[in-house]
Amino acid sequence: MPDQTESQYAAAAQVPLIKSPGLRVPPPVHLPPDIHPLPDSVIPYFVYPFTLEPHILTVESSRRTTLAAHTARREAYLRAIEDEREWRRKEALRRVAPGFDPAATLVPVRAEVQSEVNKMDVMDQLVDQLARMENGS
Repeated sequence: MPDQTESQYAAAAQVPLIKSPGLRVPPPVHLPPDIHPLPDSVIPYFVYPFTLEPHILTVESSRRTTLAAHTARREAYLRAIEDEREWRRKEALRRVAPGFDPAATLVPVRAEVQSEVNKMDVMDQLVDQLARMENGS
């Protein structure tokens, strides 16, 4: 039988017991002595290359001009398509009812009846019609 002075766990006495690997304390980080988070002066970092600015402004201006031209052309194209649809619709209505304009109000016009006795020649009718047009405008 083994010696009573020796424990049965003597072999495991030198093994560190760890519950979980996540509970281990990491070794301390040693930074070199010459590392510093910021320099003594940050003024040298505030340098801006102003030589780049005119080129960027020129490109941006031409880009905006091009974009505005494309937008205007697109709007004109869409307006032309809408006008074409409206024109086709009105033409279809005119084929069904010539002289029909849905945008204008319909005003009945009294037809002038001429009797056989009161018949005027063509020149008198033209003069009367021109006079009415002058008075109407």
